[in-house]
Amino acid sequence: MSDTLSVLTVNASARRDGSVTRKLVDGIVADLGATKQIKLVERDVAQGLPIIDEVWVGANFTDPAERSDAQRQTLALSDELVAELKAADVLVIGVPVYNFGVPAALKAWIDLVTRARETFHYTEDGPVGLLEGKKAVVVMASGGVPVGSPVDFATGYLRHILGFIGIKDVEIVAADRLAAGGDEVVRNAEAAAKVAAQALAA
Repeated sequence: MSDTLSVLTVNASARRDGSVTRKLVDGIVADLGATKQIKLVERDVAQGLPIIDEVWVGANFTDPAERSDAQRQTLALSDELVAELKAADVLVIGVPVYNFGVPAALKAWIDLVTRARETFHYTEDGPVGLLEGKKAVVVMASGGVPVGSPVDFATGYLRHILGFIGIKDVEIVAADRLAAGGDEVVRNAEAAAKVAAQALAA
């Protein structure tokens, strides 16, 4: 990495006031900015992103040189999101657990950036991620779901999909079981977020 860290944040919480994940993501960025020069790109997906459909799939699987203007327009947002991800050294994702999994808006972002020939490619030995060398922090908050438990379908999925596109250095900062732990859970998560920021800056 260069002296300047390119940081991409992806926030998916439907809440703005009182959002634990947003607060923790902001804390990581602030801690990074206090020790490193950073170039920050913020992507808020909470208002929703287009769901991929038959038209999008057709455009995506058309050879880039053969795409029509309409197909290029169909893929324009996806291209923008992929470019943000490719440019980032560090990815920080704020993910509240909704109904045991990731928010629909975050799943839509994943579908738009997980693209053959762009963020992974197929080989004789199977798919290979193209985004190696990046680091990611997943900031997870839940009301009752323990991180890493059999009913946590969020963090394991995110580890897998990030690894699939080549991002294997993934740290989980968990503010889980907030309904039971409240302020103490948040304090512990803030401490873990500071450690994660230090590791990103190292």
